[in-house]
Amino acid sequence: MSDMSDAGPAVTEHHLTVTRTARYCTLGDATAAVTDLWIVCHGFGQLARTFIEEFRSIARAERLIVAPEALNRFYLNRDGGRAGASARVGATWMTREDRLAEIDDYVRYLDDLYREIAGEHPGGSVRLTALGFSQGTATVARWLVHGAARIDRLILWAGILPPEIDPSGPARAKLASTELYLVAGARDEMLTAEQVQAQRTLLERAGVPCRLVEFDGGHRIDRVTLEEL
Repeated sequence: MSDMSDAGPAVTEHHLTVTRTARYCTLGDATAAVTDLWIVCHGFGQLARTFIEEFRSIARAERLIVAPEALNRFYLNRDGGRAGASARVGATWMTREDRLAEIDDYVRYLDDLYREIAGEHPGGSVRLTALGFSQGTATVARWLVHGAARIDRLILWAGILPPEIDPSGPARAKLASTELYLVAGARDEMLTAEQVQAQRTLLERAGVPCRLVEFDGGHRIDRVTLEEL
């Protein structure tokens, strides 16, 4: 058996903050007099340019819809172990690996994005809606709690608060300061009715008002429900 001293020097993990390029898509005229701003965060494995198409039916002259793309892209399928020209690409907001740094990065990213968009419309009153779909629900919830932007309405679609956000804890004030919506499909294969009800009960016990909106569908954005919102 080898002596532990033969293992060599210990591995030390470090972090370095770097500048990188983020991509986002818009639907609407960013130069117009916007009063209604939507920032919509996609789910796991999606891309901004396809996700934003889900919101075309609610596009209006006074409304700007912005879809930021998660900073981590990956190949969704491989042919024979290789990512060829036909391999599809998706993005994810984070994984469990180095999760706290990933969260800090995307909260800062969304703050920077909001400042850039809002800076183009100075002096006016712009209402901000943050909508997260599936994995994006945790993203917008963390942005609300840890970010600098004032979010007027938070829509958690096909997802719930991440486990570390306790509505009865320090996050309560921020959660209670926004119009909070839970949107769920009755046949969602990734989110059970029990999970939704447990989330609603947790919020109610903490004194955080929320509205539950249900539709007859699966794990998707439902156009009719979106238009009602």
